[in-house]
Amino acid sequence: MAEEMIKIENVTYEYNSYNSLGEEDKLIAIKDINISIKKGEHLVILGHNGSGKSTLAKLMNGLLLPTKGDVYVNGMNTKDEDKIWYIRETAGMVFQNPDNQLVATIVEEDVAFGPENLGIPPEEIRKRVDEALELVEMTEYKKHAPHLLSGGQKQRVAIAGILAMRPECIILDEPTAMLDPNGRKEIINTIKKLNKEEHKTIVHITHYMDEAVEADRILVIKKGQIVMEGNPREIFSQVERMKALGLDVPQVTELAYELKKEGINIDTSILTVEELVNAL
Repeated sequence: MAEEMIKIENVTYEYNSYNSLGEEDKLIAIKDINISIKKGEHLVILGHNGSGKSTLAKLMNGLLLPTKGDVYVNGMNTKDEDKIWYIRETAGMVFQNPDNQLVATIVEEDVAFGPENLGIPPEEIRKRVDEALELVEMTEYKKHAPHLLSGGQKQRVAIAGILAMRPECIILDEPTAMLDPNGRKEIINTIKKLNKEEHKTIVHITHYMDEAVEADRILVIKKGQIVMEGNPREIFSQVERMKALGLDVPQVTELAYELKKEGINIDTSILTVEELVNAL
C-alpha cells in the first residue's frame, strides 16, 4: 500500500477567463507543483486569497483535474473516471461555508446523507452516524435542526457528515473562515483530535497563522507556487520573510521577535504563550 496519502506530480492548473474584449485569457492558478503528503500527516497550507490554495484543495479530491501533471490519492489517479468515487470516499472535503454542506432538516439525517449515497446498509449507517457525532462532540444535538446551530456547531456537523463516509484523509478548505473565535476553537480542537486520536491524514488550508501551529508541516503558497516549506518553528521563526509575503506569524512569535530586536536574548522560534513565559 502506498505510504503516501496524496501525491501531486508536476501539476499545473489553468482557468479560462475572458477579458473585457471577450478574448480568452489563460489564468494559471497552480504552477508546476510537487507535493507528497504522508499517511497520518497533519499538513497546513497557508496563503493569501488568490494564492491558489483552494484550487489545490479541489485538485486533491478530484473536483478539478490538472491541466498538466497528475494527482494521486492513495495511489489512484484523479483522472481515472472509474476511481473518482473511491477517491472522494478516501479524501473527504470540508468547505468554508457549512450551510452549503448541510442538506437535511435534522442533524443525524444530515450526517447519514453521505453513507446513504454510498449504498451502505441502514444498520451500518446508524452506527457510523453515532460514531461520527461522538467524535465531533455533537451527539446531544442529533435531533436538532442544523439551521438553529451556531457556526462552529454547523461546521462540526459538516465534518461528521464526511467522517460517516470513513475517509482516511480529510481536506479542510478554510473551515473556520466564517466562524467566531469560539467556533474556530471548536473546529481546531476537532481537527487535532481527528489527526492525533483517529490518525486521519489532515490537509488544512487556512490564512490564520495560529491555526498552523499544530501542524506537522506547513506549505506556504504564493501565486500558485510553493515558496516556503517546513515545520511550524522553521516557518514562523522567519518573521521577515513571512511579512514580505504579506503573511503574519502567531502573535507570541511576533512578540518574541520584537523583544529580540530590543536586545533581549530570547528564542524567536516560540509558538505558544507557555513557551514565551518560560523563556522570559
